[in-house]
Amino acid sequence: MSSRFDINSAPDEATDAGFMAAAVSYGRRWLGLTAPNPAVGCVIVKDGVIVARGATMPGGRPHAETEALREAGERAKGATLYVSLEPCSHYGVTAPCADAIVNAGLVRVVSALEDPDVRVAGRGHAKIVEAGIGLRTGVGVLEARRGNLGHIMRITEGRPMVTLKLAQTLDGFAAGGAHDPRLMITGAPANGRVQVMRAMHDAIMVGVGTVLADDPLLTVRLPGLEARKPLRIVLDTQLRLPLGSRLAATAKEHRTLVICAQDAPVSAQSALEGLGVEVLRVARSPAGHLDLHEALRALGKRGITRVLSEGGPMVASELILRGLADEVALFTAPKPFGGQGVPALSQEARRALDIEANFRLIEQGHAGPDRFAHLERVF
Repeated sequence: MSSRFDINSAPDEATDAGFMAAAVSYGRRWLGLTAPNPAVGCVIVKDGVIVARGATMPGGRPHAETEALREAGERAKGATLYVSLEPCSHYGVTAPCADAIVNAGLVRVVSALEDPDVRVAGRGHAKIVEAGIGLRTGVGVLEARRGNLGHIMRITEGRPMVTLKLAQTLDGFAAGGAHDPRLMITGAPANGRVQVMRAMHDAIMVGVGTVLADDPLLTVRLPGLEARKPLRIVLDTQLRLPLGSRLAATAKEHRTLVICAQDAPVSAQSALEGLGVEVLRVARSPAGHLDLHEALRALGKRGITRVLSEGGPMVASELILRGLADEVALFTAPKPFGGQGVPALSQEARRALDIEANFRLIEQGHAGPDRFAHLERVF
């Protein structure tokens, strides 16, 4: 796919696609660390060899292009730069990346997609063309869009992107009955995959029902990733989060935010805040629950770009039915529950998930004995 800015065509489309895939993949390593900025990846290629690479650094600065150009030094002259999102064109904390590209002596830029931010929105590409540098856009656009979806959703809809993680038995249950012991659905390989997902998001979100039932810790527990500490979010209309829960007890070491209704008890808020928990009040929906749209928009205003929702069935169904689940990671165990339990989704939400016009399958396979399916919302 080409754009109106093209002044040079790629000598080899397959080569461009390969180097762009490397740029996108490198940027994905920083997912969960760069908010409020996107996790952009960049590689610089000269004589068919990658001579430098860069990615948006933790906290959002420096940007991927300036990191790659710094590493390349003089080798950038006469080279091609591949980047997974349009270079910025405005002055912020640092000078525009588009200016750095123009001044580096590059002969060609390959950019995956245009940045929807009104401060950029084609201006970065235009600067490159005006400087006489060859430009090709649209290479690897689908994968680049997935990697930048949190940024895109925050800019265009004012909310972070949401990945919904679901685990179910073969017959579709997420938990046993009210007095049954906790149901351990998936095995170690699937649980390890979820830990990686946690590390790639800015925040992990659950409903208070999940906290009351399971008392989760919601941390990243992978060797070498101890520094990854996503914000922990509890949707808790009436502030029922127990003061003795693991989330409340560790709030001073791991950032924890409880989102409640405007009329939640003030005394409960004070007690939680005394433990280091932050409390945010939002409006109720017409049904009396928390307004998920408003809650997510509040997170967007805080710079959150990627949220992993891990529970429970009520929150999961609401996200799907209200068009707020942008990706769904569904893990299915090989054995049925075989009794009366809690369905992983409402019937209405499951029907919505199964409609191809709503969600498309992008990956499937096995994690040990469990099956997984990764779907994305059709926009």
